[in-house]
Amino acid sequence: MTSEHPAVLFVCSKNGGKSQLAAALMRELAGDNVTVYSAGTKPGAALNAQSVESLAELGIDVTGEYPKPVTDEVLDTVDAVIVLGTEAKLDPPTGKRFEIWETDEPSERGIGGMERMRLVRDDIKTRVQTLYSDLATT
Repeated sequence: MTSEHPAVLFVCSKNGGKSQLAAALMRELAGDNVTVYSAGTKPGAALNAQSVESLAELGIDVTGEYPKPVTDEVLDTVDAVIVLGTEAKLDPPTGKRFEIWETDEPSERGIGGMERMRLVRDDIKTRVQTLYSDLATT
C-alpha cells in the first residue's frame, strides 16, 4: 500500500458516468478509509445527468465533480485500478491490482432512461461493496 489507506482509481471512457458512480459510491461507503480517484481515457465535457440523479436518489451529492483524464501521477499513487465497461482501454499498470468490470448494460435488454441508470448504479454498488471488503482486509 502506498499510504495508510488503500487508494483506488475508477476508469471509464468519458469519466461522466460509470467511473463517477463507482467513485461516489466508494466514497460514501468507505469514508476516509479509502482514497478514491476517477478518470476517463477520453474525458467528456460533463457528468451524465442521469448518473448524478441516480446518486442523488441515494443521498449522494457529486457537485463539483467533473470528467478528468487518466494521469501517470494518479496511476503511480493508487493500489488498484478498476476499469468499468469495455469501451475504455488501459494497459494494466505494473504491480497494481487491475480489474475490468463488465458492468450490466440494461440498454441491451431495451431498458432505458432512469430505470437503466438505476440498474447500472446498483450493479456497480454491489461490486464496490465487494471491492471495499477486499481492500479493508488487505
